[in-house]
Amino acid sequence: MSSRSIRQASVLRRSSLALALAISLGGTGVVLAQSTTGNIFGTGAQPGDTVQISGSTGITREVPVDASGRYQFNNLPVGSYQVDLKRNGAVVDSRKNVNLTVGKGSDVSFTAATSAASAQSLDSVTVTANSLPPVDVSTVDSRTVITSEQLAKLPLARTAEAIALLAPGAVSGSGYFSGPTGNALVSIGGGSVTENAYYINGFNTTDPLSGFGGITLPYGAIDQQEVLAGGYGAAYGRSAGGVISQVGKRGTNEWHFGAQILWEPRGTRSTPGNDHYIINSETTSAGEIYNYNKKDTQMRTVESAYVGGPLIKDKLYIFLAAEQEKVNQDRYTSQDSPNYYDRSYRNPKFYGKLDWNINDSNILEVTGASNKQNYDANVYGFDYTTLTKGDLVGKDTSGNPLNKTGADLYTAKFTSYITDDLTLTAQYGKMKGTYYSQVPQTQVPHIINPTLQDPTLADGVSNENPSTRVYDPQHKSTNTNLRIDLSYHAGDHTITAGIDNQDVRDSNDGQGTSGPGYAWEYGKKANGTVPIAGAPGGDTYVAPAGGNGYYVDRYVYDARASVRVKQRAQYIEDSWQISDRWLVKVGIRNDQFTNYNGVSEPYLRLTTPQWAPRLGATWDVNGDSSLKIYANAGRYYLALPASVALRSAGQSLYTREYFNYTSIDANGIPQGLTPIDTATGGPISGNREYGIPRDPKTAAATNLKSEYQDEFILGFDKTLGDKWVYGAKATVRKLKNAIDDVGDSDTIEAALVRQGVDPATIGPIQGSYLFNPGRASDFVVPNTTGGYYTAHVTNADFEFPHLKRNYYGLEMYLEHPFDGKWYGKLDYLYSKSYGNSEGQVRSDIGQTDVSATVDWDFPALMQYSNGELSNSRKHVFKAYGSYQLTEEWMLSGNLTVASGAPKSCLGYFGADESDPTGYQSYYHYCYGQPSPPGAAGHNPWTILADLSAEYRPTWADKKLAFNVTVFNVLNTRERLATYPQAGETGAVDPNYRTALFQTTPRYARFGITYDF
Repeated sequence: MSSRSIRQASVLRRSSLALALAISLGGTGVVLAQSTTGNIFGTGAQPGDTVQISGSTGITREVPVDASGRYQFNNLPVGSYQVDLKRNGAVVDSRKNVNLTVGKGSDVSFTAATSAASAQSLDSVTVTANSLPPVDVSTVDSRTVITSEQLAKLPLARTAEAIALLAPGAVSGSGYFSGPTGNALVSIGGGSVTENAYYINGFNTTDPLSGFGGITLPYGAIDQQEVLAGGYGAAYGRSAGGVISQVGKRGTNEWHFGAQILWEPRGTRSTPGNDHYIINSETTSAGEIYNYNKKDTQMRTVESAYVGGPLIKDKLYIFLAAEQEKVNQDRYTSQDSPNYYDRSYRNPKFYGKLDWNINDSNILEVTGASNKQNYDANVYGFDYTTLTKGDLVGKDTSGNPLNKTGADLYTAKFTSYITDDLTLTAQYGKMKGTYYSQVPQTQVPHIINPTLQDPTLADGVSNENPSTRVYDPQHKSTNTNLRIDLSYHAGDHTITAGIDNQDVRDSNDGQGTSGPGYAWEYGKKANGTVPIAGAPGGDTYVAPAGGNGYYVDRYVYDARASVRVKQRAQYIEDSWQISDRWLVKVGIRNDQFTNYNGVSEPYLRLTTPQWAPRLGATWDVNGDSSLKIYANAGRYYLALPASVALRSAGQSLYTREYFNYTSIDANGIPQGLTPIDTATGGPISGNREYGIPRDPKTAAATNLKSEYQDEFILGFDKTLGDKWVYGAKATVRKLKNAIDDVGDSDTIEAALVRQGVDPATIGPIQGSYLFNPGRASDFVVPNTTGGYYTAHVTNADFEFPHLKRNYYGLEMYLEHPFDGKWYGKLDYLYSKSYGNSEGQVRSDIGQTDVSATVDWDFPALMQYSNGELSNSRKHVFKAYGSYQLTEEWMLSGNLTVASGAPKSCLGYFGADESDPTGYQSYYHYCYGQPSPPGAAGHNPWTILADLSAEYRPTWADKKLAFNVTVFNVLNTRERLATYPQAGETGAVDPNYRTALFQTTPRYARFGITYDF
C-alpha cells in the first residue's frame, strides 16, 4: 500500500481503534503463550450494518456492527481472509487478503461515507497484514512472530531454537544440553534451558521428563512461530524462561504441494582447529593437544515434501508434511576418553492436520505430529601419541545421544462460536515418548579419569566400555493435556476463564552403571596427608591416600523408577477497555502440582492455592497506532518434571569405595587393591544414597513451596515516518523461590538436638531432601521407635546465603516492515543475569539433574557463589532481513554479535584447599582464593554472520527455486565454554581452561525447492 493509503487508513481508525482492539483481545487469548488464532476487528459505517468474513480455509461468519460502530471476530484460525461490509444484505465495501498473525489483532475498518454506489470502486481495495498498523496496540507481552514467508527467506538452521534465537533475550544454551532429538537449546530472559515451554497447535510438547526442549514441526510445515520472552496472560503458565509456540500449516480451498532437497557437503566445511591444553601439570604441557578436532567432518542432507488442499471444498481440509534429515559425522574425542566415532543420524519428522468446518459456528481441528531420532555409531580407539585410529571398540551405547528417541503427538481441538459474544474451545491430546539406548554387551567396567592414573604405573589406559552409565532400554512416557476455555464479551469487558490440566507418566526411567554394574574412577590428592573427603568422624570421611596421593574408587550408580506427575490449573481474566486509548488486562491463575514416586505415592503435594496474578496495560497515546506504551507485571510458577523423583523419591544408589593400588592392567583396571579406611568401612555416598527405598515423607521439606518468578516489563513502540518502527523495553525478572536438594544431614540432626531430641533416638537421616534454598525448612526424620521427628532448620542454621537470581534487560530496536522490496530488523540488548542459582540445572559443569544440582547441597559449596551466571550475555546485537534484488533474485542475512559467557574457576575449599564434603573440585575457590562465578573473566565475543541467496526463475513461473546459504561466513571459531574445574595447587586438573564448546566453522548449504 502507498504511504498515502497508510495515512488514510490511520485517520479512519483514530476514534475507536484501541477500544476495538481491547474487545477482540479478551475473548481470543491474543496475548496468551500458545495462542493458535488471530482476530479481525474494526469500526463499521453505521449501526445496522453487518460484517462478513470468508477465509481461505472455508470459514464464513457474519456479525452485526454494534451501536458504537464496532465489530469483532475472535478465535479465527490464521490464514487469509476477505472482509465484506454489508448494508441491507448488499456488499458495500470489501478488504481482501487480510493475513492474520498468531496472537495478534488485525484492524480492518470501513469509512462512514461508504454507500452502495461506491461499493464497486472500493471493492478493488486490497488490505494485507503488511499494510495494517505496524505498531500492534493490542498486546502487552513481549513476543516475536516469525512467519513461513520469513522462514523461507532467512538463513537459519532448521530448528525451533534457531528461529527462537532471532528474538531479543534468547541466547544459545550450554553445549552440554540437548532436546529430545538432539536439538540445541536456548536460554530466554536469563532462565535455565529447562524453564521454557514448547507448543504445537496449542498442545504442550515440552519434554515431560526434565524440561529439556520439546518436539517441533517439520520446518516446511511451520506456518508461524511465536517466541514469548514474558508478559503472557493468566491462561498459561509453567514457564519461567520463555515460550516457543509453533502453528502448523493447514489445507485451503486450493491444492498445493511441494518438495525440497538440501545438502551440506563435507567439502564446504572449514577445517576446525584442535583444542589444546593451556597450562602445565604433571601429566600435560601447554600446547599439547587436548581434543583432536582437525579431522572432524560432517555431511547433512534433508528431504522434505508437503501436500494440502480440500477433501470437501469449504468443509474438510487436509495438510500433510514429512521431513527426513540424514547426518554423517566423524568425531574425535578428547584425551579424557580418546576415541574416534563414525556416527550416523536419521531424524524423521511428520505432521498432519485435518480441519472440519462442521458449520459456521463449530470447527474441529485434528493434529498429528512426530519427531524421531535414530542414532548409530561405531567406536574406535584413538592414539594421541601417533594421532592414529585404532581397532573397533564396538557400538556407542552410552545413551548420549540415545540410539532411538522421539515422540508421537495426537490432539483434537473443538471451537464453538455459541453466540457472537460467547466462545468455547476445548482441546485434548496425548504425546507418547520413546527413549531407547542399546545396552553395552561388554562386562568390562568403564574407566573414569584415566588421565589421573599414577603415571609411574600407566599413562591414560582405558578400554572398550565407552560409558559410565546406561539407560533402561524399556523407557517410555505418556503426556496428556486437557484445556477448556470459555470467553464472554459484555460491554467494555471480555472475561475468559478455563482449566489447564496435564498428566505425565514416566515408565522405566533412569540410569545404572554400565558393564558389571560398577566403574573405576581414578583420582589424586595433592599429597598423601590430606584426607580424600570429609572430616574424621563424619559420615563421608575417607582417610588419606597412600603413596603419592593417587587412588581409585569403585563407582556405583543406579537410579531407575516409574513415576508420574499431575498438574492442574484454573484461571480467570478480564480484558477491560477503560477508555478509547487505555486497555487493562487483569487475571489470576492457580496452579496445583503433585509428583508421585515409583510406587504411586505422592512425595510432593503442592496443591494449596498458588496464586499467580497478571496485570497488563497498553496506551495508544495518539489514538492512531503510531505510539504505544505498555507495561505488565506477573508471577509465574514452575512445576517439577517427572525425572526429579528418580533420586529424590526413589531408591537411588550412588556410592564410591576407595582403594590404593599397585598396578593397572591393559583394560585400565587397577590391581593390588588395598582398601582406604572410610566412615562406613566400605562404600561412601555423599548424599546417603545407598539403594534403600525412600520414604515419601522424607523426600522433601513439609513446608516446601513451588518455584516461581516475578517479572516486570515497561516498553514503547513508535512509528518513524511510514516505513520504520522503533522501540525500547526494560525487563526485570527475579527468581523468588526455587527448589533444589540439600545434603547437610549433620545440620538437620543438630537442629533436632537443639529441640531437645535425644540423639540416640534419631533414625537414619536422608542425605538429600528437596527444599527451598535460602528459606527455613521443616524436615521429617524417622526415629528409632517407628515414628517421626520434625526438624525445623533455619537458613542461618545451614549457613546458606539467601537465594538470588536477578535478570535485568534493556532492549532497543529498529525495524523496517516488508514493503514488497525488503525487510530488516536491528536489535540491541544489554542484560545481566547474576545470583547464586542458575535455576533447575547448572551450565558451567553440565549438570542435568533437574532441581538436584551441586548447589545448596552443603554450605561450603555456596561460599562465594554469588556472581554472573552462565546464561548471562551483557551485550547482544542482532540484525536480520531480506532484500528482493530483482524479480528473480532474493538476498538475505542474519548477524549476531554477542559478548562472551562468564567463566568459572572451581577448586577445593578454602585457603588450605580441603574437601569437607567429598565433592572435590566443585567449590568457589581457585587455588585457595575465593572465586565467584564470572571472576575468572569471560569467553571471547562471538561474531556469527550467515548469508543466503535464492534464484526463483520466471521461466519456471517462480515455482522452482535454487538456494545457497553460507553459515558463519567470517569463519570465526571462538570458545563458548571452558572447563571450569581447576583441581588444587600441586594437583592441577590438566583439563582446566581447555575449550569445551566452540562456534561451528564455516559451512554451506545448497537447496532446490519446488512449490505448486
